[in-house]
Amino acid sequence: MTDFADFVAPPASGSAADADAIREASACLDRFTERFNACDTAGMDGELHFPHVMLSGADRLEWQAPGNHPAGFFEKLRASGWRRTRYQSKEAVLASADKVHFVVTYTREDEAGTVLSTHRNLWIATRVAGRWGISLRSY
Repeated sequence: MTDFADFVAPPASGSAADADAIREASACLDRFTERFNACDTAGMDGELHFPHVMLSGADRLEWQAPGNHPAGFFEKLRASGWRRTRYQSKEAVLASADKVHFVVTYTREDEAGTVLSTHRNLWIATRVAGRWGISLRSY
C-alpha cells in the first residue's frame, strides 16, 4: 500500500524530465485529436488510459474499458456543422515525469473554418507502463 504522505508529496517539478514529459504528453493529446477529427473512436481509445474518468460539472463518468463512445456521436456532431477540432492552446499547468495537467482550449469549426464553439478544459495525461495516455478529462 502506498504511504499517503509520499503519495501527496511527489518530487519537485521543473526538471528536464518534466520538459520531456510535457512534450510527450502533448503529443498524446495531438494524436487523440487527430483521431477525433478522423471520427476514429478506436484510435481515440488508443490514446486513453482505462479506467478513464470524465467530469462535467459535478457529474462523473468512468469508462472501465475501450469501446464506450456513444453510437451516433459523430453523426450528431457533423449535423451541427462540425468538421474539425483545433487546439488554440495546451498549457501545461502541473508536470512531473509521469503526469501532466493541461488546460486545453480548443475550437470546433465548420468546413470553412468558422468557429462554432470554444471549449476550455482540464485534461490529465499519465505515463503508465511506459505509455502516455489521457487519464482524466474535465469539461
